[in-house]
Amino acid sequence: MTRISLQATLVACALAATGAQAQTEIQLWHSMTGALGDKVNDFSNRFNQSQSQYKVVPVYKGSYPESMTAAIAAYRAGNAPHILQVFEVGTATMMAAKGAVVPVYKLMKDADEPFDPKAYMPAVAGYYTDYKGNMLSFPFNSSTPVFYVNKDAYKKAGLDPAKAPKTWKEFAVAADKLKSAGQACVYTTGWPSWVHVENFSAWHNLPIGTKENGVAGMDSQFTINSPQHVRHITMLADYAKKGWFTYAGRRNEAEAKFFSGECAMLTSSSAAQANIRRNAKFEFSVNFLPYHDDIKGAPQNSIIGGASFWVMGGKTNNAYKGVAKFMGFLSKPDLQAEWHTSTGYVPITLAAAEQVRKTDYYKKNPGTDVAIRQLTNKAPTPNSKGLRFGNYVQGREVIEEEIEGVLAGKKGAQQAMDDAVRRGNEILRKFEAANK
Repeated sequence: MTRISLQATLVACALAATGAQAQTEIQLWHSMTGALGDKVNDFSNRFNQSQSQYKVVPVYKGSYPESMTAAIAAYRAGNAPHILQVFEVGTATMMAAKGAVVPVYKLMKDADEPFDPKAYMPAVAGYYTDYKGNMLSFPFNSSTPVFYVNKDAYKKAGLDPAKAPKTWKEFAVAADKLKSAGQACVYTTGWPSWVHVENFSAWHNLPIGTKENGVAGMDSQFTINSPQHVRHITMLADYAKKGWFTYAGRRNEAEAKFFSGECAMLTSSSAAQANIRRNAKFEFSVNFLPYHDDIKGAPQNSIIGGASFWVMGGKTNNAYKGVAKFMGFLSKPDLQAEWHTSTGYVPITLAAAEQVRKTDYYKKNPGTDVAIRQLTNKAPTPNSKGLRFGNYVQGREVIEEEIEGVLAGKKGAQQAMDDAVRRGNEILRKFEAANK
């Protein structure tokens, strides 16, 4: 009996070893930090535990621009990841990378994995589909900028914490009182181009560029030097001089200034709620972005940010089956509802949105539905349905550089936005010429 037991044990170990060796590893490169990174790891682990054929290995590769650059280099070297998280402004660049990526609609079809594009929220899915309606990448973390207020700081300044400013005029009144009350940092912003150019444009139904913000053709041109854009950037510079606005950087550095209590007001991603909840020692509210009430039609609707998962080319069919299963796993209503309620990102599927709506979550957590309500405030127009500019990673850097010049007092807002248009158009023309 002992010999038989030993043989059985050896056979079982051999089978287990064979199974372990047969497990296909799927590399996922992402740019999620803090609570968001923890959630990506958690979802990956849960997928791995749900089956034994595939193992998703999430790897943090730095900021969105850094991970995108690293993936391009890795692809050229023949060792790209299976899945790459790319922020929304990289969509046009990835779309033009023929052969380097596998469209998601094709991936799901080839893997015979259930997939219905209509199951995803239109405001989200539309950003990542071609003109035929085919989904090219898998929407994962979709957000929109919102307006955060430190309610404790408002009370200290004699302001009503239940009434966040709705317009920039009301904002100025609140900012003045906060400054007078001794608030060192009154207001800061994350992602300045995304908030104060791209979403400013959509929120006020103004074009960012011609050709429906690049969606209708690569021969688009920027229009962000309009009187309205120039006035808004001039306003920010004026706020900085008055000590109402503190510039924190081009990415999400401002969020830490808010949840630490240093700054009383913040505009940044709706997904910042995860880290704000984790770190803030004060009460805060989540609100619609302020708007200029003398611009006709405002407020319109905001546009999404965040990122999607692109599938890189050159992998085995077996690996692609695993990628397809993982994307199907991430689309489950329960998982998407959890992602939405724990992070502040919007649910990517209609079923998940409906599932959360049927609970009392929004009543118990005021402000958590702001992102969805702001995205759907009005039916999108050609000016507010999104953007698709080639090499916009570089284009956004140009815009931010010019805004920084204004804030530093090196040039006026009109000159800066004229220069942003000129330099941005040069980037668009190079992209157009390279992808004809």
